[in-house]
Amino acid sequence: MVFTGIVEEIGKVGSLDKEETHLLLSIFAKQVLQDLHIGDSIAVNGVCLTVCSFDDQSFVVGISPETLRRTNLEQLKEASPVNLERALSAQGRFGGHIVQGHVDGVGTIRSMYPEGDSLWFWVDTTREIAAFVVEKGYIAVDGTSLTVCATQDCSFQFMLVAYTQQHVILPQKQVGDQVNLEVDILGKYVKQFIKQD
Repeated sequence: MVFTGIVEEIGKVGSLDKEETHLLLSIFAKQVLQDLHIGDSIAVNGVCLTVCSFDDQSFVVGISPETLRRTNLEQLKEASPVNLERALSAQGRFGGHIVQGHVDGVGTIRSMYPEGDSLWFWVDTTREIAAFVVEKGYIAVDGTSLTVCATQDCSFQFMLVAYTQQHVILPQKQVGDQVNLEVDILGKYVKQFIKQD
């Protein structure tokens, strides 16, 4: 499955039910329910999850322990807002960058500040993730395709324009909150290729 990092809508968590081996998460939505089928993939805050069931108001996905360890999904509560994107269809337009929905880990928001109608963020992350983050490169933050504006040690900066602020959950976050991070897959392939030489 491939996503673009262009969030389709902001959904709302309905319930979180802990099962023996996984977590069942129900999410209220509208747009992503159109033409939905059991087994379809939906990125929830950038995490590729499989639809187990749905009705005309919500859908349910299962979350494995490994996914909970690598992402911020365990921090969700009832009514938490979440970014939603369906997998790219064959006839769909590709508006962001290649996003797999395979989150590499989390980052922590260090600062948020406005400049005109733009909103700037600095995010701290691990050295392993930071190694793949480059200025003017792509990164998916909670499933949103963004351009890296600057890097510094194990931190990076990005900016949201006014339109994006109205269509993703990032402006609702606070300093200290965690965000899901997926680095550009091209960087991973380059590193693997170099290792084999």
